[in-house]
Amino acid sequence: MAAQLEPTVQDKVNTWLEGNYDADTKAAIQSLLDEGSTTELTDAFYKDLEFGTGGLRGLIGIGSNRMNRYTVGTATQGLANYLNKAFPNQEIKVAIAHDSRIKSDEFARTIAHIFSANGITVYLFDALRPTPELSFAIRLLGCHSGVVVTASHNPKEYNGYKAYWVDGSQVVAPHDKNIIDEVNAITSIDDVRFEGDASRIHPIGEEVDDKYLNHILTLSISKEAIARQKDLKIVFTPIHGTGVKLVPSLLDRMGFQNVTVIEEQAEPQGNGQFPTVVYPNPEESEAMAMAMAKAKEIDADLVMGTDPDADRVGIAAKNHHGEIQLLNGNQTASLLIYYLLNAWKEAGKLTGRQFVCKTIVTTDLIDNMADAFDVRCYNTLTGFKYIAQVIREKEGLEEFIGGGEESYGYLIGDAVRDKDAIASCGLIAELTAYAKDKGLSLFDMLMEVYKQFGFYYEGLISLTKKGKTGAEEIQQMMADFRANPPKTLAGSEVIRMDDYKNLTNTDLRNGTVFNIPAGKMGIEESNVLQFFTADGTKFTCRPSGTEPKIKFYVGVRAELTRNEDFDEVYASLKDKVKAIGEELGLK
Repeated sequence: MAAQLEPTVQDKVNTWLEGNYDADTKAAIQSLLDEGSTTELTDAFYKDLEFGTGGLRGLIGIGSNRMNRYTVGTATQGLANYLNKAFPNQEIKVAIAHDSRIKSDEFARTIAHIFSANGITVYLFDALRPTPELSFAIRLLGCHSGVVVTASHNPKEYNGYKAYWVDGSQVVAPHDKNIIDEVNAITSIDDVRFEGDASRIHPIGEEVDDKYLNHILTLSISKEAIARQKDLKIVFTPIHGTGVKLVPSLLDRMGFQNVTVIEEQAEPQGNGQFPTVVYPNPEESEAMAMAMAKAKEIDADLVMGTDPDADRVGIAAKNHHGEIQLLNGNQTASLLIYYLLNAWKEAGKLTGRQFVCKTIVTTDLIDNMADAFDVRCYNTLTGFKYIAQVIREKEGLEEFIGGGEESYGYLIGDAVRDKDAIASCGLIAELTAYAKDKGLSLFDMLMEVYKQFGFYYEGLISLTKKGKTGAEEIQQMMADFRANPPKTLAGSEVIRMDDYKNLTNTDLRNGTVFNIPAGKMGIEESNVLQFFTADGTKFTCRPSGTEPKIKFYVGVRAELTRNEDFDEVYASLKDKVKAIGEELGLK
């Protein structure tokens, strides 16, 4: 008996069964109908997979709400239509890369064919490559746009599509909305030009790798320290992703001679199956477990792991108890910026016109450090495209040193305009050598940072609220915080509220309201609230843009005067974050 579907879902199913879709797709749909798989069909067809400001991301499979040849094709045709309108009478060029996920290579070829069929010149990487190299290639080859096929650190069942603009950054306003309009204007699969023009598709490979790696080598500052610490013990895992293509080679070129790669995770196995991990996410201790075990075995100085598209990196090092400990994204960002500021100062490169950049939910320790070095620190909305926007707006006026965000993404220099785990791995190894050259471990350096600038600790409370009722609950929580700001947090008076939806800054002590400038410098209207207390605590409320979650970021601060007090101060800061979550009922 055929499955009973909602009329709108049945209409979409009929469109796919009767339309210009391939026989295997139609057979799979018919099989689900014959089996009465109402739930699966509904989820696959109840809506179109949304092309958002960052592109596509979703489960792989048949249907309008899945990643497949046809949803990828529609997105690409829309982007091609916009490019032809945005750059009339020009030879338009795009670059395309893909990661190690299921169907990534197939989707990349489909994208290349569609662009070429629309009269666009295509540079297609000959095999999997990291996302930051795609950003670099756009600028290197003078492209107008680019696409990378990746779902970042999502589970293996997912894939995605990220679109880039002429400067190598992910698309921002007004282009993001304009592209979405073009994608949404495509109402029939017959409007997608799948038959490519092979003469317009040009393979690229090692020649771009070499230029990219050679550029990263120019970012190195402490070459003498590396030479003295060339035997630094480094363990690296690409977690079955693209990092294996370039990180080991980069470390070798930089002069590191004692690098151990986790062989079980060194190659993309099983066509994107990520067989040794549940989530290929370097934020997760489980994903880093093999590398940390190897580090313990060989007494390594540093552990690094990159996600499948190698735009994010997680690290671990021996703590003051001699145990291998994961560092969080705020700690790594702080160490990286601290090193860059010191190295630039020692090299005489700080002239008063340099800047660093971070997101508003990333640790304020970076602001404090930048002030001490007379370097500006710009804060943007969450998302590296906003950091890239600041770099673009300051180009020729100020010099970008580096930047980062709490979610394990960092950037050094401005030749790439997105998170760059390849360059980050090189500079993190270099800063570890720099520290060891001064008799410090990586963790020792972190404690020195805390003693000098304050012990900052950030906690994240993430609540999952699924479905329509969950989305409504998230919106109500934001409305409640907006209408009734907390009076105190952990006993300290809340003195300021920044509302990025209304673009206002309110002094809660006297009601004075100021406007937050928007439209540039990585700031625009966004449903984000931040509260600040008299003792320096920062509390941020932010609904996720990609998951059914609302996230609460809590930043607290204390003084650290002696290394011996680290554990006690750390525990007190963690307790303070927990107490704030409890008093606000965040559970």
